[in-house]
Amino acid sequence: MTNKLDEISPDNISSLRSKVFDKLQNAIIEGQFKDGENLTEIRLSTDMGVSRTPVREAIRQLELEGLLETIPNKGAIVKGISEKDIRDIYEIRVLIEGLAARWAATGITEEELKALERALDLQEFFTHKNDSEQLLKIDSLFHDIIFSACNSRPLIHVLRMFHKYVQRARGQALSTPERAAKVYEEHKAIYLALKEHNARGAEEAMFIHVKNARVYWLNVKNENNKEI
Repeated sequence: MTNKLDEISPDNISSLRSKVFDKLQNAIIEGQFKDGENLTEIRLSTDMGVSRTPVREAIRQLELEGLLETIPNKGAIVKGISEKDIRDIYEIRVLIEGLAARWAATGITEEELKALERALDLQEFFTHKNDSEQLLKIDSLFHDIIFSACNSRPLIHVLRMFHKYVQRARGQALSTPERAAKVYEEHKAIYLALKEHNARGAEEAMFIHVKNARVYWLNVKNENNKEI
């Protein structure tokens, strides 16, 4: 059986639990495990070189997130992220991510604005380089700074989770030079509104950005369906 997971070097118990959970979550979200695939504690602990305890705890947490379902005498079954999940996430993001930008505009710090500016500089550089891997990391950083600046724990939690769940779709978009260039311009518009502490402008710019991301994903999905 092919090992889909690298071994984890334990530092301490809490960090080990976190590393096991993050690695399993990423593997499911990125499609390394197929929907319906059976994941046993023994298999996962062997693949990652850890005991079964942190694996068991990670499985429980992933069940709560809906990414796994434990069936008696079978183990944990992968549920993954469906197309409907992605569609729903984009619909919800359209409705609430502008709120995060609006709240961020009223309380964003100079340090956070400088961090956004640095992220934009890097995004422009890697957009010209067509480096989608780096662009995905910067995209996550850009949005995460805004989430933190909105100063709402419930909103931060939900949006961070949503961004992670659609990271494959985001990465696909950023691998397309035309869409990557538009994402940079949309991010720049969001930043400029935040810099002016323009709450309404930041909300509108974020709304446009997420709506365009949703439209792009739907177009790609429809094109792929035509080819089948």
